[in-house]
Amino acid sequence: MASHLRLHLSAPPPGLRLPRPRPRPRGPLPRTAAPPPPLLRAVRPRLLISSAAGPARARGSGIGGAGENSDGEDGGLVGEDSAAFRLGDQRVASWVYFGGILAVVLWGLNVLWIDPTTGVGTRFLEAIAAVSDRHEVTMLLLIIIFAIVHSGMASLRANGEKIIGERAYRVMFAGISLPLAVSTVVYFINHRYDGIQLWQVQGISGIHELVWLSSFISFFFLYPSTFNLLEVAAVDKPKFHMWETGIMRITRHPQMVGQVIWCLAHTLWIGNSVAVAASIGLIGHHLFGAWNGDRRLASLYGETFQVLKKRTSVVPFAAIVDGRQKLPKDYYKEFVRLPYLAITALTLGAYFSHPLMQASSYQLPW
Repeated sequence: MASHLRLHLSAPPPGLRLPRPRPRPRGPLPRTAAPPPPLLRAVRPRLLISSAAGPARARGSGIGGAGENSDGEDGGLVGEDSAAFRLGDQRVASWVYFGGILAVVLWGLNVLWIDPTTGVGTRFLEAIAAVSDRHEVTMLLLIIIFAIVHSGMASLRANGEKIIGERAYRVMFAGISLPLAVSTVVYFINHRYDGIQLWQVQGISGIHELVWLSSFISFFFLYPSTFNLLEVAAVDKPKFHMWETGIMRITRHPQMVGQVIWCLAHTLWIGNSVAVAASIGLIGHHLFGAWNGDRRLASLYGETFQVLKKRTSVVPFAAIVDGRQKLPKDYYKEFVRLPYLAITALTLGAYFSHPLMQASSYQLPW
């Protein structure tokens, strides 16, 4: 009876087909990922790595209501917001470290390089000047040496940082580049009127104002990474940024454009062979730097950089004129920021302190 009952209960009535039970998975049941908390959903990372071996992707927050997607196809930002400075993000300790590092660097630069009695800067310049008695040649050689070291170490940065780390490489980079830059600038100040005079326009009305205005504008074309002082001093870990807003909308290589403006203005004003040699060297170095910068950005950011490249230009305003770059309605807000206010003050201060700068430079036998 029990067996007969069991058989009848185990089979369904005719015409009724019960669904077959799904086989149980042998492994543990998959867990459904819980949604992130609302606060975390609102946070958008500024730098994403697509894979361990893939290119990085820079992200920036839109300004003026600009949208953003993963590829920037709708005009949203794929790069970072230039010259952004938020007081609430700053730490007093970081700026104290920066002040201490700056003091140590200036002291070391003076003792080890500038001071003729203890430093090697004078012997370095004497060795370069021994190549030729022409100031144009010495000026050009100083720029070439600086360019090779500066651009060469920039090109080796990715490999160098893997070996010794970001901060150590930045310290080494600055420790070698800074003395060479100081020597080049001081030599130019001391010998800028020692060349062959090619033209003389200093007495023409309006030329001084043109040169002054051009020089003033050129400093607003500084590359945005220059404003990251804590990274420059290696207080914060240095990064290779891909900027997109602010001056980058006008030209993808503002440092090069600013240097060209400065060189043309000063060459026009001085009008001799030393100024021409300095301008040729500096402009050539920055043209190479523009090409090398694009190469390095493409290597790090891959297709994301190609998106940025398509809607920016090397020639100022070219991407805006042909419609590849769309300026936000409140574009001016990308310049009303503390770094640009500081640049304005420092540029005006540098102009009015020209006599002091020249007097300090003349004290060196360079």
